[in-house]
This record gives sequence, structure tokens and C-alpha cells, in this order.
Amino acid sequence: MLQSGDLFRYTAPENAPVALLEQEFAALLGARYALAVSSCSAALFLSLKALGLKPGARILIPAFTFAAVPSAIVHADCVPVLCEVGENYRIDLAHFRHLMDDGVEAVMISHMRGHTSDMDAILAEAEAGGIPVIEDAAHSLGTTWNGRNIGTLGRIGCFSFQSYKLVNAGEGGIMISDDADAIARAVIMSGAYEHNWKKHGMNADLEAAFARWQNQLPLYNLRLGNLSAAVIRPQLAEVARRVRDGRRNHDHTAARLNVSPWIEVPEKLAPEERAPDSIQFNLVGMNDAEVAAFQEAANQRGVKVQVFGASRDNARAFWNWQFLRDIPDLPQTRAMLMKACDVRLPARLTLAECDLIAQALVRAAQDVMGNLRAFGT
Repeated sequence: MLQSGDLFRYTAPENAPVALLEQEFAALLGARYALAVSSCSAALFLSLKALGLKPGARILIPAFTFAAVPSAIVHADCVPVLCEVGENYRIDLAHFRHLMDDGVEAVMISHMRGHTSDMDAILAEAEAGGIPVIEDAAHSLGTTWNGRNIGTLGRIGCFSFQSYKLVNAGEGGIMISDDADAIARAVIMSGAYEHNWKKHGMNADLEAAFARWQNQLPLYNLRLGNLSAAVIRPQLAEVARRVRDGRRNHDHTAARLNVSPWIEVPEKLAPEERAPDSIQFNLVGMNDAEVAAFQEAANQRGVKVQVFGASRDNARAFWNWQFLRDIPDLPQTRAMLMKACDVRLPARLTLAECDLIAQALVRAAQDVMGNLRAFGT
């Protein structure tokens, strides 16, 4: 590819690496269509545009997410509506139902750090109101809910290939859907100018949709390049192994952390089978000074801990999203973020290395809080 210089996805008449990636990813997830783009943020933005939402549309999101999610909504000329999140990092359903009665026109569910909210309840509420659901599955490739792949539950699912994700291309994203019209709109807006949409897999539904939207939509030029696709494609065969190893590492480490009276790893929901590459836990019974001391003690022991709300200018703390016109007071989410910790736990780690990480974290808590009780008694 480097010798040919054939890096642009539309140079080849067919079967460019990006086109093959789209076919393979859709097959892997069990979706009809996929569109590879420059980032997951681009996929989220295009999802909103593809659904034809008008400027000013209110989009419900969890308040625990990355700043890129409300940013994509603002970029699409829509308005983020933030929902409270509980201590288990998942949507507070009472607040969700309250907001759904307040003129919400779409739901964008972030499965933040791979934690799945109650999708049965969320989808039921959305369906009752005729409201589309977009899944931000940037952290959830390989996760299932009641046996179905995350990203296939809503109208559109969006994934990331950024460096810290399960499949790593440095940058990149992809969106999947069974909705031919939404995908056709997204393909054109992603930068399939003139008739380059013909180089996407075609069927009667897509062809009709492309014919409807030719020359009707703006071009945002958010395409993925062939070189990135060539890096991604061989990794798809590794997804199942990485999911298995990541889950093993997470559950092994969680069991050791939960021994400490000062650390709590929330349980997953019953229908959820996760694909984690990091671990999150809450600090129990610590004030702000003790949380800071724990973070420093862990760092001194060689384990980098990020406390979402206590790390300066953290892009996952909603009060730092100053680009929003109105930031709501969300005391439940704020309290959670001030005690919630994040530690990288890549699938490539061995169990022995996971033991070292867990031991460092447990002892860091002991450094700050002492031994409340003898473990196991």
C-alpha cells in the first residue's frame, strides 16, 4: 500500500481496505451496514445528522461520559441534556424517565468505560416515545447484553479505534446500523462526493436511499483512510481473545480489590457480559484529602490512578464542560465522580501483573486509612 500510495478509500474501484473493514466489522457485530470514519466522535456527530434532527434538538446523555460526546452534540447544533448517574456508573432510571418527559428528541447512551446501563428499560422508554437511541460504544466492543452485541441494540452504534481502545489504530471510528436510509445519509455526509457512495456495499434499499440523498446533503469529510483500515483489519480476529483476557484480568483484580474495606468495585448488571480493558472502583469512607492521599500513595507504588472528579480539568467531569450553555446541578453524579477511580488494565497483562496492581492499590488505601479490620473476619 505504501509503495502504491493508494491511501485514499475511494481510489480503488472496489474492495479498498476501508470497504473491506466495513464489511468485516458489520459481519462481526451482526449488523447490516457499517461506515468507517475518522473517529468515534465523527460517528456520533454523523449519527445525529443522519437521523435528520433539527437544530436545537434535545439529546439525552449520561452525565458520566467523555467530553467528546456532548461536543459531538453541540457540533450537530443540538443540545445535550445530562442525566444523573449512580454509584455503579450507570444511568439513574428515575431521572432518565423524568427527562424523557421533557422534550427529548434522541437518546445517546454512553457505555462509559464499558459499563452498560439497563438497556431493557432505556429501550422500552425510548420506543414508547418514538425516540431513537444511539449507542456510544467506544469502550464496549465485545460487550453483550442478553447475548446481543452492544452497538446493535439502538438505531445506530458507534465504536472507537483510538489508541486506548480494544482495537487500536491510533485514531478512527466506525458506525453500524440496520437502517439503510440513516447509513446512506451518513455515507454521503462523511465525504462520499459525486457518486463515490457506489463503492459502498450496495443493495436495493441502499441504492434507493443514495438516489434520494444525492446532492441534498453537506459534505463534512470525516473519512477513514486505507492505512488505518489496514492496521485495524487484522485485529478483528483478535477481538474475542482480547475480550476473554480483559474480562479475566478485570474480574481477577476486582476480587482482590473488594477485600479492602476502603475499595468497592461495583457489580455488573445481570444481562451484561463485559469486555473491559480498565477497572473502575469507588473509594469508601474517605474525605477529599484522603482521596488525594490515596491517589498519591498509589502513584508512589507505581500504579497511576485517575480520580475522575478530583483530577484537574478531567474531561470526564461534567462541570468542566464549560462549552455548554447551562451545566445542571447533578449532586449524585458529582458525588460519585469525586470517589470513582480509574486504572488501566490492558488485556495483555498476566494475572501475576494484575496481582501486583491490586496489591499496590490495597496497600495504598491502607497507607492512608490503616487497617479497619482483619480481612476475612
